[in-house]
Amino acid sequence: MPKTVMIVEDNELNMKLFHDLLEAYGYRTIGTPDGFKVLDLARKHRPDLILMDIQLPEVSGHEVTKWLKEDPELQAIPVVAVTAFAMKGDEERIREGGCEAYLPKPIPVSEFIETVRRFLGGGLSRLAVSQPAPVGAAAPSPPRYRIRRR
Repeated sequence: MPKTVMIVEDNELNMKLFHDLLEAYGYRTIGTPDGFKVLDLARKHRPDLILMDIQLPEVSGHEVTKWLKEDPELQAIPVVAVTAFAMKGDEERIREGGCEAYLPKPIPVSEFIETVRRFLGGGLSRLAVSQPAPVGAAAPSPPRYRIRRR
């Protein structure tokens, strides 16, 4: 059974990109733009990893992460902050707030997938989901798009 990643992201383009990338690499996804729904969705779907945008519209990703880490049922789920906050000291504050990792936007696709794999392992290789290369051809390059800032 594929591992499940919950995506908490209010930017529709980023949500779609995360979803498409994760599914292409063999992970199942659940997404919400609403931080207030995260705990209920996490209890219902039991994700293996949560990607948390820190700048959510009605409640901060910091606060949602705090709620997750205070909940005995959910506290073991790793949370990776995905944020446009990229100032000195932000990573330390985010990690102190309960996130196990930090990805500043824009994120190179290879770094994004590498971080997910660090927590979940497995997934499919990119070659497993693309057309086979002709015999003797070089392996395809990774996609050249980046996850955008707000």
